[in-house]
Amino acid sequence: MKRALIVAVVAAAFAGGWYLGKRGTAGAPAETGGRKILYWHDPMHPQYRSDKPGIAPDCGMKLEPVYADGGGSEGGAPKKGRILYYRDPEDPNYRDNNPGINPETGKDLEPVYASDQPGSVQISADKQQWIGVRYGHVEVESGHQVVRAAGKVTQDERLITRVHARTEGWIEKVFADFTGRAVKKGEPLLTLYSPELAMATQEYLLALKARRLMPANGDGVVQAAREHLEHWGLTREQIEEIERTGKSSHHVTMYAPASGLIATRNAFPNLRITPETELYTIVDLSRVWIVADVYESDAPLITVGRQAEIALSYLPGRKIRAQVDYILPQVDPATRTLKVRLTAPNPDLALKPDMYVEAEFHVPTGRRLVVPAEAVLHTGEREIVFVSQGDGVFEPRPVQTGLRAGGKIEIRSGLREGDRIVTSGNFLLNSESQLKWPAQPAAAQPPPGKTPAPAEHKHD
Repeated sequence: MKRALIVAVVAAAFAGGWYLGKRGTAGAPAETGGRKILYWHDPMHPQYRSDKPGIAPDCGMKLEPVYADGGGSEGGAPKKGRILYYRDPEDPNYRDNNPGINPETGKDLEPVYASDQPGSVQISADKQQWIGVRYGHVEVESGHQVVRAAGKVTQDERLITRVHARTEGWIEKVFADFTGRAVKKGEPLLTLYSPELAMATQEYLLALKARRLMPANGDGVVQAAREHLEHWGLTREQIEEIERTGKSSHHVTMYAPASGLIATRNAFPNLRITPETELYTIVDLSRVWIVADVYESDAPLITVGRQAEIALSYLPGRKIRAQVDYILPQVDPATRTLKVRLTAPNPDLALKPDMYVEAEFHVPTGRRLVVPAEAVLHTGEREIVFVSQGDGVFEPRPVQTGLRAGGKIEIRSGLREGDRIVTSGNFLLNSESQLKWPAQPAAAQPPPGKTPAPAEHKHD
């Protein structure tokens, strides 16, 4: 009996110890293969955490463990990406491309991994697929860049001539009798009856007669009367005709002062006119203006004197050369475009006012680094591009951008030719970077080094 009691006490003690041990470890982080799990989280929504494995309630994603050593769930030591350089732990400004010893301190150099860079994040392949990460490369472009802009043909204001009479009178005959008619310089437009002109021609005839009677004093009087007729718009040939016939004229013929097309006509038979009456507007379309709408992003490429080719929709394949002669100093607030004026020859009148055309500028650019426009992330304070460092490590690299055109952006500093960059999913990468480095800007730059630059970039 006593022996059975002792066995029962020992069994109870064993069961109690087992129970207490079970309770003591129920809430502690799990150990997997010697690695300590801190918690489980949703890879799509890292802010969701759980103390046990399971399924995220909002998106149905399987929760992944987060280990104390920072590694992934595939086991083993965490991959930190490629080694950027080696540094002295006591003198971080001392760097080298190869392992070794700092001769000044005698300390062994330790590697600096891509994932150690401020703002860098490491994303598994599955998660990259979920957030839609796509890649591109930094490229070098040379040659020329094409800028296209819609344009509209307008009249060259410097080639518009307005026709007025210099005296009052009545129109008798009209020769240029419809709008759109082509006229040449010196071609008769109309005849005008003017009493004032009749008096002026009579004065001229009297001056000529006085000069014949008094040659010594007559030249001045004749010259004054002749200038009076010229003031009324008579040509030298008309004045010589009056002098030859000796008859005063109540009628005068008005001639076209320039060649072109009649744009407006206010001359009709029997119409009384004054010097303020605009009889005709003649437009010379042998040279026209083209006003093109250039986007703000392309504006730095367009300068005065830049050549362009004009394409017409109704004449496929034909190109007309034009040249920028003026850039308006204001952006259109409605279209956010800059008005650029080009001058184009138009000998066969193929370009007609109010016609829509396309202007194509070929701008030489030389050699320059470019990336797809979607690769550049605007954070408000700066512009960054995420660079793939291999093993799922992404580094936010601050860049200085230049011209933007054709879906690409020029990179003036921050990247090298051949760098593998992220072109899609970079916004989510930046959010992940901010979660990992809350006290460090995502685009922070590493401290300057004393020694050679990091080893040549290798792509994964």
